[in-house]
Amino acid sequence: MDFSFILFICLMVTGVISLIYRLFFENRAAALPEPAGLASPGAVSNAGQTSQPILVEYARALFPVILIVFVLRSFIVEPFRIPSGSMLPSLHIGDFILVNKFSYGIRLPVLHKKVVDLGDPERGDVMVFRFPRDPKLNYIKRVIGVPGDTLTYKNKKLFINGNEAKLEEDGEYAFQQIDNRGKTARQLKELFGEEEHSILIDDANPAIDMEVTVPEGKYFVMGDNRDHSNDSRYWRFVPEENIVGKAFFIWFSWKSATGGGVNWGRIGESIQ
Repeated sequence: MDFSFILFICLMVTGVISLIYRLFFENRAAALPEPAGLASPGAVSNAGQTSQPILVEYARALFPVILIVFVLRSFIVEPFRIPSGSMLPSLHIGDFILVNKFSYGIRLPVLHKKVVDLGDPERGDVMVFRFPRDPKLNYIKRVIGVPGDTLTYKNKKLFINGNEAKLEEDGEYAFQQIDNRGKTARQLKELFGEEEHSILIDDANPAIDMEVTVPEGKYFVMGDNRDHSNDSRYWRFVPEENIVGKAFFIWFSWKSATGGGVNWGRIGESIQ
């Protein structure tokens, strides 16, 4: 179930309980006289303070907390954890990231409908989205094609509107997959105009050749670990309404793929 929906239900339940008590029971409870003989010797009480049912106390205490969390997650920033190596070397298994929820417009929580347009994804953005084949799952990939682009991927080389994306060799990259098997791949710097990021190419895996034109309202995405990523080459496009936000910051990292421990060197890094 969508966590935003769970938060919304909790917000409504605590809010309704607090409101009903305030409207219909609070004044009545305050007007009731305190039974004689129940107060302990030397006990004091605040003027106007009345005892409340424990359910109401919890609802009133939790409502502002849930409201703040709901607003932050829905409109400002949302945390995610990286579960796979499909975005290596940019993002590692166990990275905890923050996603800007308003980079691509303000959306209604739960309904996911954009109500304020503040911008669109650009090539090179690292974007979180709800997986088109199962919207309950969140995926993270890099935006490669925007509406109207014609993309060709041939012999592990990318062409955007007929122009080859520039690649620069950057040595070898050793990593462990989620099943702890070791792998080695070529690391390259890929350039989209002035935007630069690192990708991995595993020459042991076969190439996936394809050519597509990105329709209006949709985006083509790929993982930086090109030969170990389930992305648009297999299931095509991300609809605009599935967009969650733009990943921008690593706030914590745990060495999940190497047996555990805090990965201090990655904490505080911006996502390129």
